[in-house]
Order: sequence, then structure tokens, then C-alpha cells
Amino acid sequence: MYDHGLLYGDGVFEGIRSYGGRVFERHAHLRRLFISAKAIALRIPYAYDEIDRALDAALEANGLLAPDKDAYIRPVVTRGVGLLGISPKRTWKPCTYIIASTIAMYPQELYEKGMPVIVSSVVRNHPNSISPRIKSLNYLNNILAKQEALDAGVHEAIMLNHTGCVAEATGDNVFIVREGQLQTPPTSAGILEGITRATVIRLARQAGIEVVEKDLVRADLYAADECFLTGTGAQVIPVNEIDKRLVGEGQVGPVTRQMMAAYNEIVRRPTT
Repeated sequence: MYDHGLLYGDGVFEGIRSYGGRVFERHAHLRRLFISAKAIALRIPYAYDEIDRALDAALEANGLLAPDKDAYIRPVVTRGVGLLGISPKRTWKPCTYIIASTIAMYPQELYEKGMPVIVSSVVRNHPNSISPRIKSLNYLNNILAKQEALDAGVHEAIMLNHTGCVAEATGDNVFIVREGQLQTPPTSAGILEGITRATVIRLARQAGIEVVEKDLVRADLYAADECFLTGTGAQVIPVNEIDKRLVGEGQVGPVTRQMMAAYNEIVRRPTT
């Protein structure tokens, strides 16, 4: 109970998916884990290759390393057990553990019909306070926005940054479609550089869809023809309503369906 990850949120983590026993974008996730740790001056007590092998070991230990199993893997590194007080110098060896389990972020029907969301009154952390590019254990900012969404009777909330521009949802990146162009907030808007986000951008461009990273405001969300969210847990999920305003016709749009299909295809593509 004296672990500083629990006491103060002093640590980093990753959320990783495996499909049929194959870890998707494992190296992108592991690189981000080590970068996040470096950013908070936290030394991961294992080599990159050891953590890499441990992902598969965690899947195997939990009966999830099989062609018919999909799973979610969460490597976590904390500052470790220490004395009371926030000083990182008052800890001993960092603690590393890996969770491997199954996950369902949202009901399946929402992937078929779309998901209503709200724009949260909770402002995204200022990037000069704590960088959103660090995937840390301190998620209270996101949790408060999530609570607001649940209190409003929806599953998710979109958060604005300190300038009023769209940042991200509580655990996902945001995309909109306007006149066939795919638009998403840039990293300068205060977002986590999502692995799924990067994959969708790549898939869209490969399909000939124009992708623009630009600042978006609330009015852009309301005027969108389509909207969807991306994240390791959520994958690609359509949004059909924002603040009780229909997105387009209130149905899953063609670009969203195309991105959902392309993403589902690539995560299940056999390795060669």
C-alpha cells in the first residue's frame, strides 16, 4: 500500500491489444511506454526486450495466447514502494507488472448504431502542467469528464483544451468528417498521440481519403457529417449524437464504416 503509483499516481502504463494471440503494434506501444517513463525520470528496471517477451508470457499465463483469443494487455511501471510524501527520492526499486485480460469498452450495439456523447465542462489539463503525451497513472482529469458523461446518460465525453479547442475524449482520440475530408486535432491541441489514431490516419491516406490535422472547436463538432473515436480499447467507434444534436443523419456514415472495416482487417491480418 506504500507504492507511490497508488498513493500519488506516480507511474506510467500502456494499453495494448492482442488479436488471435498476436500483439498489435507492440513496438509502438513499448516505445511510448519507455518514452513516458523517461519523461518523468522513471527508470524501468527491465530491458526493452524483457518487457517485450513478458507481454507474450502474460498472455500465456492467462490463457490468452491462442488463435481464438483476443485480449487487452496493460504493462504498468510505478515509482515503487517508498515512504509517505510525494518525493520520488523517497522510494526504492520501481515496480513493474503486466495485466492481461479481456475488455469491452462499449456495448456492441453502439458500434452498429453509433454512440451519443457530450462535450464536457471539464477542461483538459494544460499541456504545461502535465504533458498529455505522457501516459501516466494520473487520470483524474479524464475521470471527472467521464463521470459527467455518465451522469448525463451517455458513455463518453469530448474534452476541450484551455483555449476552447477540441482535445480528445476521456480515453479516445476524436475524428470528424466534413465534405469527405477526415479531420482530427493536432498534437498541439493537448492530446495523447494515440497508436490507433496513427493507424487510422495511415489507413485513410492509403485509401485516398484526405486527412487534415487541425484545430477544431465545438461548432465544428456540431457541423460534422460524421464523427468517430479511436483508441486501443475502443478501437474505432462511431458517434451519432453530440450534445443531443444529430451527427449528420444520426447514422454511421460511409467514411466511418470504411475506417472501421479497414482497422478490423489490419488488426486481424496474419503476420508474414
